[in-house]
Amino acid sequence: MQMFKNPWTIISSKEMYDNKWISLMEYRVINPSGGKGIYGKVHFKNRAIGIVAMDDENHIYLVGQYRFPIDQYSWEIPEGGGAMNEIPLKAAQRELLEETGLIAKEWKELMQMHLSNSVTDEEAIVYLAKSLSQHEAQPEETEDLQIVKLSFSEAFEKVMKNEITDSITVAAILKLKVLGY
Repeated sequence: MQMFKNPWTIISSKEMYDNKWISLMEYRVINPSGGKGIYGKVHFKNRAIGIVAMDDENHIYLVGQYRFPIDQYSWEIPEGGGAMNEIPLKAAQRELLEETGLIAKEWKELMQMHLSNSVTDEEAIVYLAKSLSQHEAQPEETEDLQIVKLSFSEAFEKVMKNEITDSITVAAILKLKVLGY
């Protein structure tokens, strides 16, 4: 694909908010049409990691938890954050064990994606994990999790019925469907 030059000119920038996970920047800019304006960007300090844990019968594990930002309960593939200097596969292995107690012998990178790229720089890497063995889950103190195992076709139907709306989960399940799972 053709590479393009950034058409935005940054006049100034100012940090508006900062915590352990994100920072919010406000930019004074000249937009691609030459007009002055502002642009806000949420910078994520960790990479989003998702894992489709699939057993030998094509069942996948979903994690249910209440998501504070959207004020809703959400069913998702196991997900978490990995530090930018952490090997993404190691973060995926840690997150799968933490949330589900599963350890996988086979790992394959499924996809990379940018999440809500109009306002954030958050990136995600999603893995397919197979050859699973069950161990004890190690959830973080902020996690009150429920785990379900569904056939892949059931999970796909839940995506199609908008019963699963988490973007990483939706993208991963749709990609696996296209790949023939």
